[in-house]
Amino acid sequence: ILVNVLAVSLNPVDYKFPEIPYLGRLITGSPATPSIDFAGRVAAAGPNSGKVSSQDLEPGQLVYGRLDGPTKFGTLAEYTIAPRKGCVPIPAGVSVVDAACAASVALTAYQCIIPKLPRKEGKEGKDGASRVFINGGSGGCGTFGIQIAKAAGCQVTTTCSGGNVPLCESLGADRVIDYRTQDVIAELRKMPLFDLVVDNVGEPRDLYWASPSFTNPRAPYVQTGAPAINLGFVWGNLTKSLWPSWAGGGQRPWEFLKLESKVDDYAQIGRWMQEGKVRAVVDEVFGFGMEGEDQGPVKAFEKLRTGRTRGKIVVKVAEG
Repeated sequence: ILVNVLAVSLNPVDYKFPEIPYLGRLITGSPATPSIDFAGRVAAAGPNSGKVSSQDLEPGQLVYGRLDGPTKFGTLAEYTIAPRKGCVPIPAGVSVVDAACAASVALTAYQCIIPKLPRKEGKEGKDGASRVFINGGSGGCGTFGIQIAKAAGCQVTTTCSGGNVPLCESLGADRVIDYRTQDVIAELRKMPLFDLVVDNVGEPRDLYWASPSFTNPRAPYVQTGAPAINLGFVWGNLTKSLWPSWAGGGQRPWEFLKLESKVDDYAQIGRWMQEGKVRAVVDEVFGFGMEGEDQGPVKAFEKLRTGRTRGKIVVKVAEG
């Protein structure tokens, strides 16, 4: 699908992946256009095989979505070419900016939570609700994750800095831990055991290894974020996922989420956004200009790299 891009939301992978020594530049090339998320209008669409969706996308239709991964030809441009499975209609009543925000992080949050929740047959009400811990509740994945978990009927505990506690509570979090003033692991150990852990941060570094002390047996530990992607990060992941538990490996099922664009998942996210159960949290919207003092994309990435954003950062490419 050829898309006339109207807005792009930024993700840490946009800069972390190209900065992987040797491998990053080998895959994306240099120079390269960054970003994988977009919202815009269909400029042209190829024949619909029906394998991904029976719904045709028409020129002029508002759509949003994501590319499969970082590439030389990213979405921070006037036009992008998107795979059909990663390009879906913007739900009625949802703005272009909000849709761009949801493209990757809402899908990530959905796939970290909904398929991983344990089945609790015969249990209803608060006492039977699954308990979910989301490490990092004020960023893109976290803000959507809190809302998606609540929409699924879960009890949610999350972490953030003190200044973002009201935000996380407003999104529905039942308990918020201030990681700057509290010992996260010690606080988790005081609570009833959790059924699922979603780690959007990768810190504290020993969070996974301590998880048997605050999770139920076989509770999944799904990681989406890390301070840096390097050889130490890769080796640590191999130890968690492949090393036998009796030899010092992980005691809980661990995975680094492999995000996959799915039309059905987007459809459910869209319904929740229309119903008001899930909303985008926008930190700041930047312009697309690169002349004079504007430098919108540069300033947007500078802010993203601070790691201190509330929700999503968006670059508005054009008026829609």
